[in-house]
Amino acid sequence: MTATPAPDRQDGPDNQDAQGAVQREATTEDVYRAGLAVRREVLGDAHVDRATAAMDDFTADFQDMITRIAWGGIWTRPGLSRQMRSAVTITAMVAHGHWDELAMHIRAALRNGLERGEIKEILLQTAIYCGVPSANTAFKTAQEVFARLDAEPDAPSQPATRKDETA
Repeated sequence: MTATPAPDRQDGPDNQDAQGAVQREATTEDVYRAGLAVRREVLGDAHVDRATAAMDDFTADFQDMITRIAWGGIWTRPGLSRQMRSAVTITAMVAHGHWDELAMHIRAALRNGLERGEIKEILLQTAIYCGVPSANTAFKTAQEVFARLDAEPDAPSQPATRKDETA
């Protein structure tokens, strides 16, 4: 996995660019829009459209919160690449046994540029730090995601190895 190089700047309270969409002058709507854009890029329009279509008065506040805080507040930050954010998220899903969310984030990790082999390595790492039974379920979940993707008629083939990778 290749991390995006850190920009030449000091991250901290004096440098608001280090905070992604959450800026002093940003409105709640600005952060929401930025979060929605990243959410669509990472999870895909179809997923976000399904979540929006299923939204009702009971879930609307939750959908707003995750779009603003998780996607707008965290995923827009420049400090980590999307690949690294996907690796961390996959690990958290395995650690807590959130299998449906794991499947969604494995698909997202592929959209973010991780390769299946890298996802395998992340899951092997989780076996040590999250437990073998959890990793066993995670591998089964990943197999199911890959099988569904491979069965899609317009699914892109596995991306080629990135040129910037080293052995």
